[in-house]
Amino acid sequence: MSITPDDLRAAVGAGHLSEAQAARLTALSHSRRSARENLTAGDEPFELFKGFNEIFIVVGLVILTTGWLGAVAVWVGTSLQTGAVDVTGRAMQAALVGAVILWGLSEYFVRRRRMVAPAITLSLLWAGNAATGFAAGFAQPFMLAQADYGSLALPFALTTATLALYWLRFRVPFTMAMIALGLFATALVLAAARAGTPQSPQDLFLLSGSGPFAWITLVLGALVFTTAMAFDMSDPHRVTRRAAQGFWLHVVAAPALVNTVALTLLSQGTAPAQALLAAFLALIALVAIVIDRRSFLIAGVGYCVALAGTVFGGGGSALTVLGLGVLLLLLGAFWERIRARLLRLVPLPLHRLPPAA
Repeated sequence: MSITPDDLRAAVGAGHLSEAQAARLTALSHSRRSARENLTAGDEPFELFKGFNEIFIVVGLVILTTGWLGAVAVWVGTSLQTGAVDVTGRAMQAALVGAVILWGLSEYFVRRRRMVAPAITLSLLWAGNAATGFAAGFAQPFMLAQADYGSLALPFALTTATLALYWLRFRVPFTMAMIALGLFATALVLAAARAGTPQSPQDLFLLSGSGPFAWITLVLGALVFTTAMAFDMSDPHRVTRRAAQGFWLHVVAAPALVNTVALTLLSQGTAPAQALLAAFLALIALVAIVIDRRSFLIAGVGYCVALAGTVFGGGGSALTVLGLGVLLLLLGAFWERIRARLLRLVPLPLHRLPPAA
């Protein structure tokens, strides 16, 4: 049952709603319809853009950014040639001016026009601009030249803080993913400053690797997942932007959780480890079904497949990858049936979870 325009007019006539409130409700319904209109019952909403005009604006933002970077490079390069002006100072000034411009564009395209693709693009540009400015001011070039990245901890932390400020103002869901990634980057750089730079990509995910990197990935992944669940459980019917915040946090949390455990087991190459891996992935699938987040499952398994083929080589993990493919196809075909039956068995507060279709 849905509220029709006639219902809204009747509510206005009866004095339950003002005309302005009815207009805002209508506008909200229209703005959400593009993401949900063609979805089947129980499907997970996902929206990157509403129309080609948003792509048009994104292209304009990219071209504008390219021109801006070129102008800043010329401006900073001139001071480098003459030696009359501090290069670092000019780079930070350019970042400050860029932040003002991006904030103004966000006020129009995000808060006023409520555009999706430009909001994601502006979030990325805001993060890149902040990272560039803080790196110019606080990173140590001579340390970076020696592969010592300890001086990047402060720029990463400050960039994450400015992303949090941006999110508080504009509530762009994609920004939550970048905040989580900023926390990961800051924590890993701080760990590298104490334990040394990771010797290989495996160290970021293998609990048996050198250094605390995999444990940091696992703990932060659990924290991000908990935050995502807080957003999800505050909006079980997924009709507000809180659900979109949870979506992007799940995309970040899944690789951290799934890959750390799965790749640690996969690297052992023994039969018991393979059995534990199968049980773990089955558990992850059950969790994803209960919370009704395909994004959580596909992000974790997708990264697991990619890293299994690149980090460890595809030959030894071919059967695992094959099994994952079969699992995803079965879940995609029977997701709602499996979920409806599973929810009858789990002793959970079902009113805080999305209802079964």
